[in-house]
Amino acid sequence: MSTFIKDSKVGDKLIIKAWESFSGIYWLATELAYKQDSVINGKVYKDDEIYFGFVTGPYPEWGYFSKTEIELLKPMAWELKKEAIGWLTKEC
Repeated sequence: MSTFIKDSKVGDKLIIKAWESFSGIYWLATELAYKQDSVINGKVYKDDEIYFGFVTGPYPEWGYFSKTEIELLKPMAWELKKEAIGWLTKEC
């Protein structure tokens, strides 16, 4: 019997992308809100993807977050493969 969760959700929203960090924080994207040119540390990142979703950690909350900001945390944070998202679920 498989325990794989096909449609992982946070609250009642489907998780479409997720990132994990060594510190145990997860960014659980439930929708791609928009794209923008983001300025981070004085550098412009074109077409940065801004997601809406749930972020775990010391102060878990719903909100918007930048894909580029998370990717700049590498190797301390990484995007989870689609298969790995199938194991995530979070009630909130």
